Amino acid sequence: MPAPFAAIAVTRLSHTFESRSGATTLALSDVSFEFPAGRVTSIVGPSGCGKSTLLLILRGLLAASEGEVRFLYGAERQPGPPPRMATVWQSFNLLPWRSVLDNVAFGLELGGMGRAEREARAQDAIRAVELGGFEKHFPGQLSGGMRQRVGLARGLVMQPEILFLDEPFGALDAQTRLYLQEQLSALVERSGRTVVLVTHSIEEAIFLGDLVMVMTARPGRVAATLEVGLPRPRGLDAQKTPRFGQLFEEIYGLLRDEVRKAMLERI
Repeated sequence: MPAPFAAIAVTRLSHTFESRSGATTLALSDVSFEFPAGRVTSIVGPSGCGKSTLLLILRGLLAASEGEVRFLYGAERQPGPPPRMATVWQSFNLLPWRSVLDNVAFGLELGGMGRAEREARAQDAIRAVELGGFEKHFPGQLSGGMRQRVGLARGLVMQPEILFLDEPFGALDAQTRLYLQEQLSALVERSGRTVVLVTHSIEEAIFLGDLVMVMTARPGRVAATLEVGLPRPRGLDAQKTPRFGQLFEEIYGLLRDEVRKAMLERI
């Protein structure tokens, strides 16, 4: 039987987009990387470098132009079928006519789970993100941070073996973002699942991650991989440590020229 959490091995991955006019854009080029099982890998890079494209390919929502994605299980790293996966997006994507409870349970409903079981699972996920008591509220009655917690609960309720996070807090104010980063860090640490986080924030990448994968400007390639090495459980005090500051400087140093390249391409 496969281990409960899978590693993701990416080999020579490239992807090209073609416009209606026939023009092509190389978004990713020759990406080889391994996302280890049971750990959080943060992906950072300039805007337009292919971070979200890579996530879509890993998630199975986009077919790569070239290369291979494999899921590896156990100490023997045996390849196997895709595990259960869920994604939390930057946009909340909640159904405004459904309550919090029904939004969280929506994926289970689509999967054919009975009402009593899916509502019990949804209640557990809602409590995990500290929204107990808001089950009957509708999205329009919630703050942005609360709506994003509903989105996170909707991912967790699927009990994924791999959780993908695509700029999950990018649309939130700074204070709400800090609070949810702490909450997400605690949830991830308790679950021990494999997590892939795409973010523009170097601080977020370090705070939430065990590894940080730094990408170049388009076409996206792997510029470097850094081991975070900060102990868990991890609170915001981690950001005051010398190691955090060292990592920030190293990552920013790697990104500075790549961000400039990306900006010049858009001029």
